[in-house]
Amino acid sequence: MIEPGYCLTMARYNAWQNGLMKTALQELDEDALRADRGAFFGSIMNTANHILWGDTLWMGRFDKGPGPELGADASIAMTPNLPAWTGERFRMDGRILRWAEQVGALELKGDLSWESVASKTAFRKPLALCAMHMFNHQTHHRGQIHAMVTAAGGEGWRTDLPYLPEEGPWL
Repeated sequence: MIEPGYCLTMARYNAWQNGLMKTALQELDEDALRADRGAFFGSIMNTANHILWGDTLWMGRFDKGPGPELGADASIAMTPNLPAWTGERFRMDGRILRWAEQVGALELKGDLSWESVASKTAFRKPLALCAMHMFNHQTHHRGQIHAMVTAAGGEGWRTDLPYLPEEGPWL
C-alpha cells in the first residue's frame, strides 16, 4: 500500500506546511482567528486545534506515546491560544518526524488495533491505511484553514507538494 519513504515525505510536508500556516496565522488578530467562518469546526483556531488533536490521537496509537487528554468533542479546545498552539504543534511535528524516520516496511504491512472512545467501536486496520488517513486528515483541514485565512484577508501559502524543500530543517 505505502512504504516508509511515503511516511517520511508526508511528515516533512506536514511540518513544512504547519510552519507556513503558523506564519499566516500570526499575521491575523485574535478576532480573526476566533471568528466563526462556517467551517466544520467554525473558526481558524478551532480547526487548527482539531488537527493537532487528531495528530496526537494517531501518534498515540502509532508510537504508543501519550494521546490527547480531551475527547473528540473537545478537540477544538486543545490549546487556549495561538502561542500555546504553536509550541504544541512544533512538538507534535517533531514527534511525527521521529516516528516517520523509524517506521519500517514490515510494520506498515501489519495491522493496528484500537477502540474508538467516541464511537465505542473496536477497529483493526492496516497501519499503512491509518498513516495515510492521518496525513490526509491534516491536509484536508489545513486546506480549510487556508481558505479561512484568505477569506479573512490574510496571506495564503504555497501548498503544492512539489515545492516541498529538498533539504530541512523541516521544523
